[in-house]
Amino acid sequence: MLYKYKSDYEKIAMGLLSFIPDLKDIAHLQSEIKWYTAEDDRSLFLWKNPNGDFIGILGVEITDDLLIIRHIAVSPSARNEGLTYAMLSDLAARYPHCKLMGNIETASIINKWECKKDD
Repeated sequence: MLYKYKSDYEKIAMGLLSFIPDLKDIAHLQSEIKWYTAEDDRSLFLWKNPNGDFIGILGVEITDDLLIIRHIAVSPSARNEGLTYAMLSDLAARYPHCKLMGNIETASIINKWECKKDD
């Protein structure tokens, strides 16, 4: 289940975002989190598994009819379990009037998810 980021989750969010190759540096991680929290049209969402552990994160820019997925990260222990698709499906259900779109790094994942959900 997706949970909207709040400051209590900062260390967890930094840990999950650090799985993204370009976000290994702590200062860069902190600036990304600050960027997401600075405006209402940007959000981080964390995925909690049934055991109560946060194991995934989505970074999203939100417009009236579009969700731009900027970051997707999943804990290595939870990869290859369809978690990314579950996170995207939950996000799409939360914003039913919006289309999901990826950036250069996430577009291929979004396209695969869209093809799979249409099956």
